[in-house]
Formats: sequence, C-alpha cells, structure tokens
Amino acid sequence: MRIVIGSDHAGYALKMQIKTYLEAKNYTVIDVGTDSAAESVSYVDYGRSAAAEIVSGRADRGIIVCGSGIGISIAANKVPGIRAALCTNSYMAEMARRHNDANMLALGGRMLAANYAQTIVDAFLTYEFEGGRHQKRLDSLE
Repeated sequence: MRIVIGSDHAGYALKMQIKTYLEAKNYTVIDVGTDSAAESVSYVDYGRSAAAEIVSGRADRGIIVCGSGIGISIAANKVPGIRAALCTNSYMAEMARRHNDANMLALGGRMLAANYAQTIVDAFLTYEFEGGRHQKRLDSLE
C-alpha cells in the first residue's frame, strides 16, 4: 500500500515519527512535505498536495498532520474525491474507514503523542469500507 503523508510546521514532528513507523512496517511512503518545523508554512498547501496524490492514484491512502488536524482536514476535503477524517482515537479511524470510506486521516500534531497516534494510524490502515447501506450515503455526497 502506498501512503502519502504531509504536514505543516506544527505537524512536522508527528509526521516524521509516523513516516518512520510506516516505513518500518514496509509501507511505501510518499512525503509531500513540509521538510522542517523551523519555518511557518500553510497547512493548505500540504493538505492539497497530499490530496492530489490520492486523486491521481499515486497513493492509496493519506495521512495529514497540522497542529490540531482541523485546518489540514478542511483543506484536503476541498479537493474533489477526498474524504479526510480527523480522528482522535482508533475507533474513530475504524469507523471512518468502515462506514465513510475515508481515504485520508487527519491528525493533530499538538494533540497526540506519537505512540497513541500510531494506534490510530493502524486502525485507519487495517479496516476496509463495508459498502452496502453506507455506499448510498457516499453517493449522496457526490
């Protein structure tokens, strides 16, 4: 599975920890930036860049991180075809996949410890969309 990751400066540290974690689990990771926590950058740019990787088919799922996870999820969700879910626990990530077919996970770099974030990432990457009655709801979003 190819995973795109992106963050602004506030999410940089958590993004890098997640990247290392995913690579150790043999996922292919596409990092669209940012490359430092030192310079303030816009979460909009990195949310959109990560979303573009999903829409183009270069990545299967995405993980995006800003300070709270809110701004970057809003930015990504502006891209047609993206369903970014801001999750603060593994059950939310499970439901985002099973019921909403979320293709991007948004996390708050200032909100979550790395080991806790990893449990959320694991849930997001483990579960599949159930379809059925949930598909009708997704169709209505289009």
